[in-house]
Amino acid sequence: MTINPMNPTLYHEIWDEQTLFNNRLTLYLTRQKHVQQLMEAYDMPVILICDPNNIFYMTGARNMQLFGLRSPSRYLLAFQKGPTILFEYIGCEHLAEGLPTIDTILPAIGLNKLSSGDDAVGASKRMAKEVGDLIRAHDPTIDKIGIDRFPFQTIDALRAEGFTLCDADDALIPTRSIKLPIELPYMREAMRRVEFAVHSMEQSIQPGMSESEAWAEFHYDFMAKEGQYISTRLFQSGPNTFPYFQEADTRKLEVGDLLCLDSDALGYEGYAVDFSRTFICGEAKATDEQRYLYDLAREQLETNAALLRPGMSYHELAEKAWTVPEEHQESRYYCVGHGLGMAGEWPNIPHFKKGEPYTLNGVIEPGMVICLESYIGSSVYNQGVKLENQFLILEDSVECMSGYHFDDRLSK
Repeated sequence: MTINPMNPTLYHEIWDEQTLFNNRLTLYLTRQKHVQQLMEAYDMPVILICDPNNIFYMTGARNMQLFGLRSPSRYLLAFQKGPTILFEYIGCEHLAEGLPTIDTILPAIGLNKLSSGDDAVGASKRMAKEVGDLIRAHDPTIDKIGIDRFPFQTIDALRAEGFTLCDADDALIPTRSIKLPIELPYMREAMRRVEFAVHSMEQSIQPGMSESEAWAEFHYDFMAKEGQYISTRLFQSGPNTFPYFQEADTRKLEVGDLLCLDSDALGYEGYAVDFSRTFICGEAKATDEQRYLYDLAREQLETNAALLRPGMSYHELAEKAWTVPEEHQESRYYCVGHGLGMAGEWPNIPHFKKGEPYTLNGVIEPGMVICLESYIGSSVYNQGVKLENQFLILEDSVECMSGYHFDDRLSK
């Protein structure tokens, strides 16, 4: 179930930086209301969440996002009808002051072995009692909490307080999969800044640089433009382009190398930008083998993009998707495409396998942002090509959000 309060005309608005800044509090409040609507739809009177992206989406409160992904250092208690209480990392309470989405800020209790002083069980019991007292004070009839990824000790303690637990993702994933009109100007600005950073990196690349040195040029420009973080190190050269999913390392770039990059950037206001391109390193002419791989990858991307439309089932898209040739099947990208928001999000669209039931139900809806993936690699040529574009699903059409250029030297 999704609630899609679209006004299609707003999807084409482009705001200047001052307007974006001035409207950010309205953005946070609009997202919070959207979450509360889905909480009501899924009979979830209160949620308790620690995933930093979930907290940021609902409140605009951001603090040490990467650290929070590996440690439950802060958490949010949010009622569907009632207050929103942020338990902030001790000493950081001032960071969220003034946000209209938050009613109360309290110090968080460390919940893992390290942050609890080697007493995760005791800390979890104290946290569960504090949360339970707040819930009962607000509404003693509430006996169910939607939670995300807390330590098992905390889950045990919340159940011991008498609460039934359910998965907050049942409400949060559908919420975040549909982009609200007010979100689109921020996603466009994030794209603009990331494309600029990729261009700076591309212009700076010189044979003899290491992969990591080249990748650092992307990071520098990206962070200077208020980027949040880049979630992978997917920049490869030459033989490191096959198989895919190799991280940038010390290999020196050589003239004529294929260079593959995947942006995977959490950009302006935390919105993800995800496109991939493959280039030739230096002043070189592409080989026949490189052009062959590139043309297949481009054909896969463009064929699947032409299929994409609102109302199309995931099953239909996967079944009609471009068929990867047998010799490239083993190394193909693991999915047809995926959703995007503040990270890779719903849906994750698996490939269709003839004779097997398709595992993902649902349809592509207006308001979704879908990234289509393409990778064609060869063990014979010991290299591969990665391409990807980001698409906005409108009421009756599809818009490509990623306009970064392709390397014409690689096209036949």
